[in-house]
Amino acid sequence: MATNPVKFINETRAEISKVVWPTRREVVMTTIMVFIMAALTAVFFSLVDLIIRTGLAGVLGMFS
Repeated sequence: MATNPVKFINETRAEISKVVWPTRREVVMTTIMVFIMAALTAVFFSLVDLIIRTGLAGVLGMFS
């Protein structure tokens, strides 16, 4: 099945024209939210790691 390159390009342009691009404000706000969520996730897992490490050290300390 051969496709017509001109038809393909025209259909691609038609689809691209339907895309709703985000505004600069939306991009900035989304980027800030991603950084905030990444920081909160890092803090959460650091605390979980600290708790597990402390608990494991305590348990191992009882048997040494």
